[in-house]
Amino acid sequence: MCGFVPPTEGDVFVWNKHVGRDVDFPDSLGFVIESPGFLPMDSGLKNLKYLASIKQGIGADRIWECMELVGLDPNSRKPVGKYSLGMRQRLGIAQAIMENPEILILDEPMNGLDNHGVEDIRSLLLGLKKEGKTIIIASHSAEDIDILCDAVYEMDAGMIRLVR
Repeated sequence: MCGFVPPTEGDVFVWNKHVGRDVDFPDSLGFVIESPGFLPMDSGLKNLKYLASIKQGIGADRIWECMELVGLDPNSRKPVGKYSLGMRQRLGIAQAIMENPEILILDEPMNGLDNHGVEDIRSLLLGLKKEGKTIIIASHSAEDIDILCDAVYEMDAGMIRLVR
């Protein structure tokens, strides 16, 4: 769906555009897939500033706001290489939301988070849902699925089926 790997079967359409034909990468999409990669010697803020400079549409205030939304201190000079798994996950989510995308794709968004972190991210995602964002979550946590999801699909042996 993100446009990184072509489907072996079927088609993916985002905003009526065929991913892989009409567009390589869908517009207004934020994602965290597996473990986010960052420059380990730089702070979280500096990493997000580097990423924001690619499109040059995200201001310092928005980066700051996103770090705070996920529970990270933008003033911290701690290098990302010294972040815990949960802190790196929070930074990945900040990166995914900083462009204010209409669609979020999150692979195991609670990975590495402590109980407080799980509550923070659930609250953030529920708030984004209320704003009308489409959020697609891959998760093994039944509790996260029950709390966060309106529709639930299960994938097994390459087949997708509606659960609820």
